[in-house]
Amino acid sequence: MTEAAPSKKALIAGRILSGLVIAFLLFDAGLKLVAPQFAIDNSPPDLGWKLDIGTMHMLGILLLIPTLLHIWPRTSLLGAILITGYLGGAIATHVRIGSPLFSHILFGVYLGVMLWAGLWLRSPALRLLINPPAGKS
Repeated sequence: MTEAAPSKKALIAGRILSGLVIAFLLFDAGLKLVAPQFAIDNSPPDLGWKLDIGTMHMLGILLLIPTLLHIWPRTSLLGAILITGYLGGAIATHVRIGSPLFSHILFGVYLGVMLWAGLWLRSPALRLLINPPAGKS
């Protein structure tokens, strides 16, 4: 099986999408790790999570590790899978408390679509894994 390299435009678009998602996730994780009280004070009070510094640190670490894995090309697929799980938890939390659909509930979906689209555009191995050539499944 040969992996066709992505076109220059696809590679640039993939890097831009991935860069935007990574920048947001690193900011979010960093905020939870560096300024947990600020994150607590600006979180909705009815999330159902114990809002304390330890929880914020845990959430920051649980987001930082998969984001770092996603940045490194050899583990970007694993990172994307783990980030998708994290985003699924955020989506479920917002659904449970009745947050607004387009601004809160679907925000994790928007990030997930951008994450996977960016990886798809820049990774021939992912495209080959999901859509193998005819007769080579």
